[in-house]
Amino acid sequence: QVQLVESGGGLVQAGGSLRLSCAASGRTFSSYAMGWFRQVSGKEREFVAGITRSGGSTYYADSVKGRFTISRDNAKNTVTLQMNSLKPEDTAVYYCAARSLGVYSTRRYEYNWWGQGTQVTVSS
Repeated sequence: QVQLVESGGGLVQAGGSLRLSCAASGRTFSSYAMGWFRQVSGKEREFVAGITRSGGSTYYADSVKGRFTISRDNAKNTVTLQMNSLKPEDTAVYYCAARSLGVYSTRRYEYNWWGQGTQVTVSS
């Protein structure tokens, strides 16, 4: 079992930055690929960014490419999402997810564990 706890959400003006963190329990964190997803009420949860278990490869949705950066620290069991140049359309609940395979996926149903989510609101 893996427990994930996100933090760092909040309210920010357009053009600003936020840094989301996800703390994972368990001794096998370095075995899991990690992903960040987001969801707006009434819409499907969508992929934002993914990172392999080693951190050697990352992948981003086109909508955030060049603005968001995913990284991980396997010694601290954490994964972060640095979000810059935020836009109002980035407003959503952001979720951290872990996948038992070491390679990330853009498909939400391929992730095994989820955090409770953290709200990000970008005002115009």
